Amino acid sequence: MTTRTLGAAALAAATFVALFFDVGRKLVADWATDDNYSHGFLVVPVAIFLAWERREALAAAARRPSVLGLVVVLGSLAVLAAGTLGAELFLTRIAIVGVLVGVVLFALGWHHLRLLAFPLAFLLLMIPLPAILFNQIALPLQLLASQVGEEGLRAFGVPVLREGNVMVLASTTLEVAEACSGIRSLISLLTLGIVYGYFMDSRSWVRWVLALSTVPIAVVTNGLRVAGTGIAAHHYGPEAAEGFLHTFSGWLVFVSALALLFVLREVMARVSPDPDLAAPLPASRAAS
Repeated sequence: MTTRTLGAAALAAATFVALFFDVGRKLVADWATDDNYSHGFLVVPVAIFLAWERREALAAAARRPSVLGLVVVLGSLAVLAAGTLGAELFLTRIAIVGVLVGVVLFALGWHHLRLLAFPLAFLLLMIPLPAILFNQIALPLQLLASQVGEEGLRAFGVPVLREGNVMVLASTTLEVAEACSGIRSLISLLTLGIVYGYFMDSRSWVRWVLALSTVPIAVVTNGLRVAGTGIAAHHYGPEAAEGFLHTFSGWLVFVSALALLFVLREVMARVSPDPDLAAPLPASRAAS
């Protein structure tokens, strides 16, 4: 790499940091304070590793810069400006990925962009959903968790009356709040499911199955948590549904969901073994 190229890369990096420093600072603050997106700290290092894993394929690929990349960069900067003026954090954060895509396309070309498509797309998981979309997902999950919890309580002989996301027991009333909807575990489990599938199996269909299976796994395990909380409250009083026990049950359910994901992968591996599992990772896999 020539001195001129290094200088241009350093200038581009400095410009990127200057443009998105405040956006990134607020994003990291959200990861630190919002439990729904604490997995964001994992996303960036994994994305960097995924790009580094493709280094040989990237070095061997021919550079064919595309002027369309400049259009993508300018469009992303317009999104950044609109998000800044409108105080819409989601737009400013999406612009980060858009600018990266545009820079790769403009400086290196379509082949390099295809090689880096997965790491760049993976970065989207670090961005919190806009409130309007988050609420549209959380509310149905609240109702579904309540329904699964009600069925679980009835299966254990606990009398319950459900009204929406509120379950009335003989000794107390339980509300399945947004924090208990399962969206927190769903988002984190989806991220881990994608990472786990990528590193544990080379076949695209297995990776898709593992990623998509995180949705029903998260829903069912969270519903069972609601049922378990109701059973504990019925037998030991309302205190069993609060404080440490409630928090601990959340961790226990998430670990159980991860275990189910691992079991699913093992079942698929036994039914249909991965032919590349025992082979060293080829450079060509980076393009998959």
